[in-house]
Amino acid sequence: MSLIPSFLGDRRSNIFDPFSLDIFDAFPLSNTPSSAFANPRMDWKETPEAHIFKVDVPGIKKEEVKVEIEEGRVLQISGERSKELEEKNDQWHRIERSSGKFLRRFRLPENVKMEEIKAAMENGVLTVTVPKQEEKKPEVKAIDISG
Repeated sequence: MSLIPSFLGDRRSNIFDPFSLDIFDAFPLSNTPSSAFANPRMDWKETPEAHIFKVDVPGIKKEEVKVEIEEGRVLQISGERSKELEEKNDQWHRIERSSGKFLRRFRLPENVKMEEIKAAMENGVLTVTVPKQEEKKPEVKAIDISG
């Protein structure tokens, strides 16, 4: 691991490795592998019809991802990418693909239709669509003027 935190995951290299450009990799700070996958990148946008969450989860199957709603309108997205098994005879020159668990939680606004939330995954991007309730337009009641 380098002195500079890695956003690319666990790295194994040495200063004599011709493919290594990270001069600090030879001086590990700890044995704990870092995980860039701990917080996958995500976007949250609001349209007039819905709140849309897009989460980057490349290399993960939809069966390895959970989308749940907890009490109090909390959207929870979690999953795990398994670490690749290492063979004893293999010599790794670089490991940058991360593995591990991730968990993202968001409190949803009050104007959502909780029972109509949908999720889909395509090309390594999880999309969660949370429809919004129609805004209640204020009722205007005409009052007759007597006299």
